Amino acid sequence: MTPGFDPDVPWQRARSVALRPEPFGALAYHFGNRTLSFLKSQTLVTVVESLAEHPTARAAIEAGVPEGQRPAYLKALADLARTQMIEVRSS
Repeated sequence: MTPGFDPDVPWQRARSVALRPEPFGALAYHFGNRTLSFLKSQTLVTVVESLAEHPTARAAIEAGVPEGQRPAYLKALADLARTQMIEVRSS
């Protein structure tokens, strides 16, 4: 797992990130660091958009991703955390 990404804490889409829907999923743009990321599935977009509704990132994945695919989604969220597209949610 990426250092700094703990799937067992609350996460949210970073406040300075906008998602633009695309046929493949979405483009995520960080207005602060000017990073552009491709969310390559609608399921990943749904997970990212629902992070704030769940107690942990792992719970957000478990709510909408089949069990066999969850490791790939954990890796995707870790990559998004590394590029500051998602951030730990304050209590």
